[in-house]
Amino acid sequence: MNRQRGMSSLALVLLLLLLVLGTLILTGLNQQLESFRSLVNGESVSLRRQADVQSALEWGRMQRWLLQPEQQCKQRQSLRVCLRVLSEDRVLLIAGDNDLTLWRGGEIAEGRVRFSPHGWSDFCPLKESALCRLP
Repeated sequence: MNRQRGMSSLALVLLLLLLVLGTLILTGLNQQLESFRSLVNGESVSLRRQADVQSALEWGRMQRWLLQPEQQCKQRQSLRVCLRVLSEDRVLLIAGDNDLTLWRGGEIAEGRVRFSPHGWSDFCPLKESALCRLP
């Protein structure tokens, strides 16, 4: 009879051990899931921000810009879109804010601004970085 009680006690101890082990595994998996969720959320915000700035740059490309003054800016939602006349035949369109900026080069032809068909750039296309900043 004592032997049967020993087996049930051993089974209870093993059951408690399995319960503790399962709880530890589930806690670790939950922490890993929270970490991945945070990474995915950050990536999602970054992609949305990139799309907003690209949209603002495209919006700026479709605007009518004057050739004077040499720096002009327009606001689109929380983003600024600026045109900078670099020379008598080159312009630079800048869109973004303090965190993210995109550029698109262009030229002045027949008294109008025409932008490059090659798309936008995520790095400053000029040697002077001061000219690439939003005014």
